[in-house]
Amino acid sequence: MDEPVALEVRGLSFSYGGRTALNDVGFEVRPGEFFALLGPNGGGKTTLFRLLATLLPSPPGAAKVMGIDVRADPAGVRRRIGVVFQSPSLDGKLSVRENLMHHGHLFGMRGSALSAEISKHLDAVGVSDRARDRAETLSGGLKRRVEIAKGLLPGPDVLLMDEPSTGLDPGARRALWELIARIRSERRVTVLFTTHLLEEAEGCARVAVLDQGRLVALGTPDQLRAEVGGDVISIASRQPAELSARIRERFGVEATVLDGTVRIEREQGHELIPRLAEAFPGEIDAVTIRKPTLEDVFIRRTGHPFWLEGR
Repeated sequence: MDEPVALEVRGLSFSYGGRTALNDVGFEVRPGEFFALLGPNGGGKTTLFRLLATLLPSPPGAAKVMGIDVRADPAGVRRRIGVVFQSPSLDGKLSVRENLMHHGHLFGMRGSALSAEISKHLDAVGVSDRARDRAETLSGGLKRRVEIAKGLLPGPDVLLMDEPSTGLDPGARRALWELIARIRSERRVTVLFTTHLLEEAEGCARVAVLDQGRLVALGTPDQLRAEVGGDVISIASRQPAELSARIRERFGVEATVLDGTVRIEREQGHELIPRLAEAFPGEIDAVTIRKPTLEDVFIRRTGHPFWLEGR
């Protein structure tokens, strides 16, 4: 028997007026999976998030959550998802517990059962000691924890999060992802999140890479990095275009110029570096070598840097 699908996107396209935000995007997310939508600003991540969260009307049959068509039965989808928005959704004048109580009421939760669920979720995210405090008195990291508790309160099968670490310092960001990993493991909830931070996507099970509304890569981080393979050599030079041409001619390797730097992908890259230094003395200002990252995957698939001026 085939494994059920938590999220299914098929040939999804969407436009705002004359601007295409998504262009024939398709992928599946398995139950319990930790899945990232990675891309630069303007890549289409938030549009896709909003479609899955039923905040925008999708084409018929283009998106399903737990087998429910997002367009045909948005109310049914909402009963199966929890949502954490990029922008804060807490009422600062209400206490932490009051915020969750009102959220529970929206899902028909009442009385002692709701109170018990609130206590359980606040304890799970580590803010039970701040339950009576006004939300506006919490730090950014603690507010994010309360937002996650809100999203999990109705017991969703799928948790959707739009750039949840926005505005957090590195320590709070690390604590947030440790919390999400623990909750996902304990409850086997499916988590899909959007991010423009490459290091966040590195920690997920699979990643879908979006650029200008197109799905340009899909797989585990290891699978995607293996596509590049070997080492990535970056060479600083005062005349990068001329140097890259001479490297290609002399050594028969593919050398490209990206952001004014000569870039080479090659197995055993450390063996090439001394040969380059000997062949082109005085033309090389600096050389670095490293293993491939998801940014290298993005560059290989799109032909341009992750961040482009004027996006």
